[in-house]
Amino acid sequence: MSNPFARLSLNTMTTKNWTLRQAAEATAAAGLPAIGVWRDRVAESGVELSAKILRDNGLRVSSLCRGGFLTGVDDGPAAVDDNRRAIDEAATLGAPELVMVMGGIPDRDLVGARARMAQRLADLVPYAAERDVRLALEPLHPVFCADRAVICTLTQALELAAPHPARSVGVVVDTFHVWWDPALAGAIAAAGAQGRISSFQICDWLVPMAADPLVSRGMMGDGVIDFAAIGALVRDAGYVGDVEVEIFNEAVWATDGSTVLETMKQRYHDLVWPTLAG
Repeated sequence: MSNPFARLSLNTMTTKNWTLRQAAEATAAAGLPAIGVWRDRVAESGVELSAKILRDNGLRVSSLCRGGFLTGVDDGPAAVDDNRRAIDEAATLGAPELVMVMGGIPDRDLVGARARMAQRLADLVPYAAERDVRLALEPLHPVFCADRAVICTLTQALELAAPHPARSVGVVVDTFHVWWDPALAGAIAAAGAQGRISSFQICDWLVPMAADPLVSRGMMGDGVIDFAAIGALVRDAGYVGDVEVEIFNEAVWATDGSTVLETMKQRYHDLVWPTLAG
């Protein structure tokens, strides 16, 4: 039997209170091959030491989170510069994908925000391509449109990616953000056909939600998402990359990280892997 955890990746946000070294060592000890890294963890150690920590633990980097926030009215040059730094960090870490959360609405002009986002993305694509880093556009649930992401569906993300080569701009399928979308099946199939699926991130949608939707992500199996159904769509679209567990949840963060890892492995084994294994 193949290793059920050969594609499983811990996103460092799931064990938020761990340093990068703690997360890397625990991930390797748990027998996982990959880790998704947030930039705050990299900043604590510095990018060169962070890269060494990951290499020393034998881990591949499934993605770096996050770039984006390209919708501001007056901060365009600063935002582009910060994204260039993020691209450089991804290249140094060996992360093939830089997850892009594209930004919310700084005023009441949604159309203008989306136009600025598209132009600034276009400015960044050649820089990322030169460094062999793909910009992975992540649509967020519409509840986050105002403050975090004016891309709300996978279809919108594909439309934004369309002018650019698939090797340079991809899309993220995050179950928390896309599970509700009635057009999801067609969008995932299209993303696969275009070779644009950059990342498959998983966690659950809790009912009832936390007061703050941002921290209302749950461990797989604790909410309403059908992981077998979405997993089948991703599998049939031809995605064979890593599967990141990324959870924002105060109770999960307060739990011992080793316990979180073991629970994560068991839920992935029971709810996600059987479908991906096909």
